[in-house]
Amino acid sequence: MKYDHKTIEAKWQQYWKTRQTFRAANPGSEGAEKPKFYVLDMFPYPSGAGLHVGHPLGYIASDIYARYKRHQGYNVLHPMGYDSFGLPAEQYAIQTGQHPAITTDANIRRYREQLDKIGFSFDWSREVRTSDPEYYRWTQWIFIQLFNSWYNRDTGKAEAIASLTAKFEAGGNENVNAECDSDTAIFSAAQWNAFSAEEKEKTLLKYRLTYLAETEVNWCPALGTVLANDEIVNGVSERGGHPVVRKKMTQWSMRITAYAERLLEGLGRVDWPQPLKDSQTNWIGRSEGAEVIFRVKDTTYTIPVFTTRPDTIFGVSFMTLAPEHELVPLITTEAQKTAVNDYIEATAKRSERERMADVKTISGVFTGAYAEHPFTGEAVPVWIGDYVLAGYGTGAVMAVPCGDQRDYDFARHFGLPIPNIFENADISEAAHSEKQGTVIADSGFLSGLSQGEATRKAIAELELRGAGKGRTNYRLRDAVFSRQRYWGEPFPVYYVNGLPKMIAAQHLPVRLPEVEKYLPTETGEPPLGNAHTWAWDTERNEVVSNDRTDHKTVFPLELNTMPGWAGSSWYFNRYMDAGNPSEFASGEALDYWKDVDLYIGGSEHATGHLLYARFWQKFLFDLGLVPVDEFARKLINQGMILGSSAFVYRKKGTNTFISANLAPGYETEAIHADVSLVNISEELDTEAFKAWRPEFKDAEFILEDGKYIVGREVEKMSKSKYNVVNPDDICEQYGADTLRLYEMFLGPLDQAKPWNTAGITGVHGFLKKLWKLYHSGKDGAFYVSDAPASAENLKSLHKAIKKVNEDIEGFSFNTSVSSFMIAVNELTSRKCNAREVLEPLTVIVAPYAPHIAEELWQLLGHETSVAFAPFPEPEEKYLVESTKEYPVSFNGKMRFKLELPLDMSREEMEKTVLAHEKTMEQLQGRSPKKVIIVPGKIINIVG
Repeated sequence: MKYDHKTIEAKWQQYWKTRQTFRAANPGSEGAEKPKFYVLDMFPYPSGAGLHVGHPLGYIASDIYARYKRHQGYNVLHPMGYDSFGLPAEQYAIQTGQHPAITTDANIRRYREQLDKIGFSFDWSREVRTSDPEYYRWTQWIFIQLFNSWYNRDTGKAEAIASLTAKFEAGGNENVNAECDSDTAIFSAAQWNAFSAEEKEKTLLKYRLTYLAETEVNWCPALGTVLANDEIVNGVSERGGHPVVRKKMTQWSMRITAYAERLLEGLGRVDWPQPLKDSQTNWIGRSEGAEVIFRVKDTTYTIPVFTTRPDTIFGVSFMTLAPEHELVPLITTEAQKTAVNDYIEATAKRSERERMADVKTISGVFTGAYAEHPFTGEAVPVWIGDYVLAGYGTGAVMAVPCGDQRDYDFARHFGLPIPNIFENADISEAAHSEKQGTVIADSGFLSGLSQGEATRKAIAELELRGAGKGRTNYRLRDAVFSRQRYWGEPFPVYYVNGLPKMIAAQHLPVRLPEVEKYLPTETGEPPLGNAHTWAWDTERNEVVSNDRTDHKTVFPLELNTMPGWAGSSWYFNRYMDAGNPSEFASGEALDYWKDVDLYIGGSEHATGHLLYARFWQKFLFDLGLVPVDEFARKLINQGMILGSSAFVYRKKGTNTFISANLAPGYETEAIHADVSLVNISEELDTEAFKAWRPEFKDAEFILEDGKYIVGREVEKMSKSKYNVVNPDDICEQYGADTLRLYEMFLGPLDQAKPWNTAGITGVHGFLKKLWKLYHSGKDGAFYVSDAPASAENLKSLHKAIKKVNEDIEGFSFNTSVSSFMIAVNELTSRKCNAREVLEPLTVIVAPYAPHIAEELWQLLGHETSVAFAPFPEPEEKYLVESTKEYPVSFNGKMRFKLELPLDMSREEMEKTVLAHEKTMEQLQGRSPKKVIIVPGKIINIVG
């Protein structure tokens, strides 16, 4: 019987679907008595391009592990869903007018079709989509919980806002140790109780874990939206190349900074890759130091500055504020206003990323104002410079030019003083000096101290003078949570007199309204400003027409939407109880599943999704809504499968293409060609190439030996490089089991590796050989024997079992594939057909190649799926080596190898080796002078 992968795979995919083979059991249902294991993939955004062969890499690895844990008797939760809100669908809607929901649904159907073809053991009954109102009602609900919470530093957790107002009513806020805005005023209980309702709401916004605030953003007027730093290239939008400016806008923000220390501490309790942990650690950026207060001369204003080196306070010769700093317009003198305003306008055109990366450009403007040195009382000039960012620290630096390279360069450029406070310091190399540890301040009170001692003494003196205090600072900033886009979660927020009010949970979800167009309004409002039915009726508790807005019972709704990371910050909890209509997940389900045991996804999400998800999990834990504060115990970053791009070489100024080996003799430009136009011999189908794109229809070719040979280069697999390989094509030609095995065989899971379609035939050949092992009957019929297996065949089997067990536990899937190949080759050479060997072999192959394993399992006489068959354990008695392969040497030179029993006597060994035909061939009838035998090591014949 021939191995027919198409029939076999279609049969078993339908079987799994019909019987819901991989449906996980929740508490109270059959199967939940087993120990749980939760395997999760970072869920995909369903793009219109569908999957290429690089996308399933992590999914295949997680599926192998999920299947393995089922074999071990676990109740395995292995779900899949879609991160289905996103900018690409909105861009397509803008171009075509088609609703993003329609294109997203079509893309999801395409993804599902492709995923099913690869044979994943997903529990599709738990599928979630972030754009489904029944899902995002709970995202909105979590947002409301954040709004109704504050962070209590004394208890180290989030608490209900009602407990904060109770503190205010009883004693004001002076002794409340809370995370709040830096400009929060001190008030007494009497003052709080005398506040109007509106004043109380404004004050509480300074404490809430999600709050409205003016924030510096990258604003693109042409697109009418805020852009993230990575959406800006060379100061213009990546999409369309439009100018981008820095602008203050009122935005929703998340107070993630409240959790900075806990986010750092938690990294020590999870088994995540160290580079990823390092990325989060650096992003959070914890540093110890002091906050120093500089008073602005002749004003009531103060400039707080955070520094990790308060011991360098006597080296301060000027201050630099970020151009966006709120004090700049307040302290700038009349004489400097024009220069300062021009500089601010120019700076607004540069993104934060550009400003951080640009270490060569030196620019700044004097404000005309002076600050007072907290120790000496000397006047310190206050400048602005774009190397200081408003979003980092306090947006101000005390410049110590002999201790910081940028301060030094700035001082030299503008002719500012450079006092040398470091003993024997070479000022031109100040930032790199190793002699910056000893301070010799003019005042003398820090003189001769080590850096640590001087720092502690400087902080103590600052606190004594009321000019500062010791402080721990974090680079992490609160996360902007507003987007001026249509295709995202609507906020459950309406506005009364400009202040936000939450819609009650029982009235959720607040669904996205219909709009006529997906661009911002003509007046610059976000796309939801185009909706005609987008007001909240507080009496009927429903969304109503805008023309009914009266600001008495009907109020305007929020026009921004949530960012893409909102829905992905808690989805792993929803999978635990996906169909629950009354809770985001029941306590019973959460207590059973607890957390993700294995999470697989890309390292590019280190400081985005993974950080935000940890933040939301800790918040939900504080409220007693989840049982653990870290959502994933173990995380693996899969490497990237790279594409082998094909290049053609066009002679400059012509439409003539030179074959790769001839191209160096011409002045050419390399152009990507679609890899589907190239065969395994690297020959381009020139006619197909001419038909591929209109500009190539008249192409001419200079060939070598009658062929056009392309150049090759390994690059990231992407549509723009025309090097994408469609997994559907591989499944059609070779089968899903071949694809799964080959992707694992390419190399270690966490490393990048190039795709080479030519190599897939070897893996497909292995599966055919595996199939043939079970079909040794007449005319290739299925046949296994119930006779006992030979010791050699049992040894081959148990060696494979041992290796595969170790490999799966160690996530070394590539070496497992090699083990299968070795075992099948050995068993084939011995014509093994013993059930005792072939049955367990089927089980260990099943996680990797589940379709062929299911078919063989059924042929072996089983009526249930192989997916739940116990995974075999290696038996040591079959792994004990009873023979040794000896190198046989003649006069010290090894000529051949001979396998002999380990218990053979020296005399028997000598007799056996001398009788061997290869020995006779070497001796040519001569008698050896000596036979040297070291048992277990070597045999050397001296002739």
